[in-house]
Amino acid sequence: MRRPLWAWDTRLELTVKDVARALAIGEDAVFELVDRQGLPAQQVDGGLRVHRAELLAWANAQGLAVATELFAPPAAALPTLSAALAAGGVVHDLPGDDTASVLHHLVAAMPLPAQADRQLLYSVLLAREALGSTGIGDGIAIPHPRNPIVLHVDHPLVTLCFLRRPVDFSALDGKPVVALFSLISSTPKMHLHLLSRLAYVLRDPGCKAAIARRADAAAILDEVRRVESGLGT
Repeated sequence: MRRPLWAWDTRLELTVKDVARALAIGEDAVFELVDRQGLPAQQVDGGLRVHRAELLAWANAQGLAVATELFAPPAAALPTLSAALAAGGVVHDLPGDDTASVLHHLVAAMPLPAQADRQLLYSVLLAREALGSTGIGDGIAIPHPRNPIVLHVDHPLVTLCFLRRPVDFSALDGKPVVALFSLISSTPKMHLHLLSRLAYVLRDPGCKAAIARRADAAAILDEVRRVESGLGT
């Protein structure tokens, strides 16, 4: 069982029972997923614990839906995904011939605050890919730091980058990546909230079609807002 790069936060742990409920499976099946399919977990006080962000990332890569109530903190003051994407922007024609160079150009393209340590972010994203690919399939990857407060940003950013040429990210489906969503947030709660919404949006056929055709920022934001309007708060 692998340990995440950032410190394990006991406030964000899930028990085996929680994971079973989130995935609508039996508790015995959870142990099977840990042993045979790489669900990240660790022993805490004699029992298995799974981090919420780890479960979301793993489920995304497996193409599995997760019960949203486990990732739905109170909505007050939490941003929408569309607002975070509007702040982070959509970048077309991002250069790079491999994972490292693509991530380098991604970090350079993100509208981070002046005081942000871009080299630190780049190092964290590289380390995250070494831990396990963020390629979730269908040509999409979601590189994001496990530690949501690594840059101490004031507001969350989701940046979508379309690559100049496809790049192998070792995604589970074997397809090269053509689009990256990178997520930077200021708190664990906000990080999980946005990651959960992104996972939901990326299952929508209209959003996936807009990404596949490399639509402009306005069209993609319209699709994201449309899907989010059905989620309520």
